[in-house]
Amino acid sequence: MDFSMIMSEQRIKKAYEDGEFKELPGFGKPLNLDDDAGIPQELKMAHRMMKNAGFTTEEMNIKNEMMRIEDLIRVCEDDLEKQELQRNLNERMLKYNAMLSKKRINTNSSLFKNYGHKIENKLLK
Repeated sequence: MDFSMIMSEQRIKKAYEDGEFKELPGFGKPLNLDDDAGIPQELKMAHRMMKNAGFTTEEMNIKNEMMRIEDLIRVCEDDLEKQELQRNLNERMLKYNAMLSKKRINTNSSLFKNYGHKIENKLLK
């Protein structure tokens, strides 16, 4: 830790010990970790559905990255850059499949892939 970080931590600890945080709203109450305040309004329903289906935010982020890379591959004209993008896509696919396999979701089944393509096509329209 650098000096400013140490000083900040000490000041926060002293303020807590002096009781300066007791008047803050929500003091002593558990945090709502399911809060979706950072999600744009138009994506909240989709986010909630994915969350209820057991997908984590990290899984959704990796899937979004994979879709962006696939778009870049489609428009890329440089062969070396296309190979690099394909390598990045393969790495993310492995990571994504590993995350899903921990939940015992078979991503290699034709039903899963077919359903995934249908959802992607609906979302892209």
